[in-house]
Amino acid sequence: MTGRGVLRVVLASVAVSDVLTGLTALLTPRGFYDDFPFGAGWVGLLPPYNEHLATDVGAFYLAFGLLLGYAAYTLAREFVLPVCTAWTIFSLAHLAFHLTHLDGMSGADAVAQSIGLVAVLAPVVAAMAVLWRERVESWVQQ
Repeated sequence: MTGRGVLRVVLASVAVSDVLTGLTALLTPRGFYDDFPFGAGWVGLLPPYNEHLATDVGAFYLAFGLLLGYAAYTLAREFVLPVCTAWTIFSLAHLAFHLTHLDGMSGADAVAQSIGLVAVLAPVVAAMAVLWRERVESWVQQ
């Protein structure tokens, strides 16, 4: 698979994850709170339930999923880099919060949650690094 193919798969994978998370929270905010992810109920460990917040989270993830999906489709560097940068800022803040709020989680759930959050952050950061390296190499060649 070419570098562009890998980039497309990375962006599309995160986009699908975001769209699924977004639709779940937007369409079933209480179910998202009680059961996300996959029935584990991690969100519910951070009470209280707030329908407004849950639907806003859903809309946010759905919107980011669509942006990342479009980035995967176009692979336009001028679009991919700012979308990936914004996703990275969010994901780092999200990861930092959850790493410091593990109360009530089993050890296995804490590890799984942390791995899941890194799993949607690391590939995007790697893709950005590749794009920046290519950009720097093109500057040097000019």
